[in-house]
Amino acid sequence: MSAWINLLYIISSILFIFGIKKLGSAETARRGNALSAVGMTLAIVATLLYLGLEWWMVMLGMALGSAIGYAAATRVAMTGMPEMVALFNGFGGLASLLVGGAEWVKLRDGGWVHYLEGLKAQSGVAVPAWFACVAIGLTILVGGITFTGSLVAYGKLSGKLGGKPVLFAGQQVVNGVMLAVAMACLGGLVAGGDGPIALGAGLILIGLSLGIGVMMTIPIGGGDMPVVISLLNSLSGVAAALAGFIILNNVLVVAGCLVGASGIILTVIMCKAMNRTLGNVLFGGFGASTQGGGEVEGEMKPATTEDAYYVLEAAQSVVFIPGYGMAVAQAQHAVKELAALLEDHGAEVRFAIHPVAGRMPGHMNVLLAEADVPYEQLQEMDAVNAVMPTVDVAIVIGANDVVNPAALNDPACPIFGMPIIHAHEARTVYCLKRGKGAGFSGLENALFFKENTRMLYGDAKQTITDLVTQFKD
Repeated sequence: MSAWINLLYIISSILFIFGIKKLGSAETARRGNALSAVGMTLAIVATLLYLGLEWWMVMLGMALGSAIGYAAATRVAMTGMPEMVALFNGFGGLASLLVGGAEWVKLRDGGWVHYLEGLKAQSGVAVPAWFACVAIGLTILVGGITFTGSLVAYGKLSGKLGGKPVLFAGQQVVNGVMLAVAMACLGGLVAGGDGPIALGAGLILIGLSLGIGVMMTIPIGGGDMPVVISLLNSLSGVAAALAGFIILNNVLVVAGCLVGASGIILTVIMCKAMNRTLGNVLFGGFGASTQGGGEVEGEMKPATTEDAYYVLEAAQSVVFIPGYGMAVAQAQHAVKELAALLEDHGAEVRFAIHPVAGRMPGHMNVLLAEADVPYEQLQEMDAVNAVMPTVDVAIVIGANDVVNPAALNDPACPIFGMPIIHAHEARTVYCLKRGKGAGFSGLENALFFKENTRMLYGDAKQTITDLVTQFKD
């Protein structure tokens, strides 16, 4: 039986690897999800083959989890997708925390000798006591950090906690002390074994892990949430891998390592896209001040959809630049329809996608894929910037920081040095915006004051729909 279980775990791991590989392309992402789902199903079947499990509890948990997951996934609006991802990351961390806690309770109830004998009987491997204890401690620590950190990220993204960083004097010192004490408690677990020292160290470690998650996330502003979600996703994978080491489950180790590695790679890529270090994102308090750098000269010049229609009708090259405002307005289908009408009128249409547009990694790609925008029209920032001076019209839909030219020419601006989409280089720029306020990060956008920029105020979906109607008429 053990050989069959390990074989199924190996097949599951292979499917996970190929599934993640296919997630690298929008065209194959759905197949990647399907492969990963099959791999997870096989992993569950393999786990059920273990003797001694209470099947009714396992099946009840699967039924409840599936029902909750289905309801959440089908009812969530696209604007709520980032916070749902953050929340699910948190539940992954909580699951790992509970596994670590359960193993710790089992150790204390049966003692070290009995616990290690049980691990050896399960896997056929003699596990050193220190290794088991370190694995339990790290699973509790990383799982707790992931859980509460994800809850704070959820609160910030959903607006329940506000998007501003929460900063106070000596914050980094407090965080450093908490982490140092957590490491000391981890040492207490290893040294104390199943004695009273380990009991106190374990309880303190659980509390600190939950506190560190909160303290790590509150100083991060809403504009950096895509990076935070990616990092928390990585941490949820690390916590799962550590849980796999505790219960000696191969597929949990492999799957956790895959999620952890891919998450940290994505985090680094997104930091690079903002020309910032991960340390600056985590500890820089970006967005604490609404000061956007030097004075913004000029004034915003409003336009009507009729004005925009006549310009678009004559355009030979149009670039759409989507941001979170498109998600809020649920305008992606209307945008797809307008793009098709522009093509019918002879215009070349592109969609410029910035790596950190929206509030989670790949947010704009998901929205546009939902609207069946052709994959070949989705282009990365560098490819579009190369041709932007030849573009007749750039249409910015709810984007802010990713098109702010202050990042190129204002050293006093907090995002100075961040690579942006050069929308300001197009011959005409139309910015769709609900009002005159600053974006989610709190920075004023210098693009809105450029001579070649016109503002189309109002709901983005309605604005695009009005343009579609005029083209059809």
